[in-house]
Amino acid sequence: MRVAVVTAGQTKFGSFPGKGVKGLFVEALHEALSNVDKELKLSDVKEAFIGNLGVGGAQLGNPAALLVEQGGMPSVSARRVENACASSGFAFRDAYRAVKNGADLVLAGGVEIMNDLSSAHQRYWLGVSGDTEWERLAGATFAGIYALMAKRHMHEYGTPREALAMCAVKNHRNAVDNPVAQFRKAVSLDRVLNAPMVAPPLGLFDCCPTSDGASVVFLASEEKAKEITDSPVWILGSGASSDYLAIHDRQSITTLEATRRAAKEAFSLSGLTPEKIDIAEVHDCFTIAEILAIEDIGFYEKGKAANAVLDGETERNGTIPINMSGGLKAKGHPLGATGTGQIVELWKQLRNEAGKRQISDAKIGLAHNVGGSGATCAVHILGGEM
Repeated sequence: MRVAVVTAGQTKFGSFPGKGVKGLFVEALHEALSNVDKELKLSDVKEAFIGNLGVGGAQLGNPAALLVEQGGMPSVSARRVENACASSGFAFRDAYRAVKNGADLVLAGGVEIMNDLSSAHQRYWLGVSGDTEWERLAGATFAGIYALMAKRHMHEYGTPREALAMCAVKNHRNAVDNPVAQFRKAVSLDRVLNAPMVAPPLGLFDCCPTSDGASVVFLASEEKAKEITDSPVWILGSGASSDYLAIHDRQSITTLEATRRAAKEAFSLSGLTPEKIDIAEVHDCFTIAEILAIEDIGFYEKGKAANAVLDGETERNGTIPINMSGGLKAKGHPLGATGTGQIVELWKQLRNEAGKRQISDAKIGLAHNVGGSGATCAVHILGGEM
């Protein structure tokens, strides 16, 4: 049975005092419903999977029930999916499997409020996705963990600092044309390179922001999809994996094995290879994370991505356009909403509805959503009508 994404929507990502998780989720839901081509009845939804880390602890217990109630679906079987920053990527995978198992219409989404906390509390909540005993309680931040990865990548492969900076420059440039992005302003290479250091070699512009936001997608069986849209986007492959939580337990900190295994599974299911992907949304919580992702997915050999970035191969008109939405770096990163937010972008791209950032003739897209410093990863491959 084929499974389709039949509609999708999201809020703007940014800082929205007063909206709360309920307001943001309902806004994303209404956006998805407004994008329906034919008719979608909420009474037909059989399951709901909602990604949420629970930053700030506003509704740690039963948030999924609360949110579907607010969305007008109080009787739907709903559950929260928590897998760090990959929460809604895994919610999407659960929804895909639910349709495969017979539920003909399923909601997947995510929501997060991050900016109602002080910066110190934000760092605490981000840190809980790493190893508590050996990393967080020892004082390690995620910026520090990814800085170690970046330093090691530079040591092993000669990766220049400019390659990391160009990821930021590119993604900010892409976000200018994305009306839902948090930072819609281009930045120069010099500004990125000369920004204050956060955790050397990562500076201010190498790090994604804290964001509020929500995203919602609907998945349907092939038969049900015909009732909802004439332009379904098909899920061709789904893969997921986990790895050691603490980076000191991993064989290498310049390869995310969870990404490699998840990508391998998704490609195997789809029957495709990395060369067939036209566009990708990858998890660039830090600029080094984008370099690691496009290597571990298989777009480039290990150690080769930096030169590809510097040569413009990941730009809008490049060989493999990466993060046309602006990525986490500029679109924003509301933890629980990021994974399905990537799906929203691909859904628009594969339907030729992405406006100024549209990649011409994009037929196959890939979404890559990572939890924490790489201990969890979900990869999905989507395709438009071909």
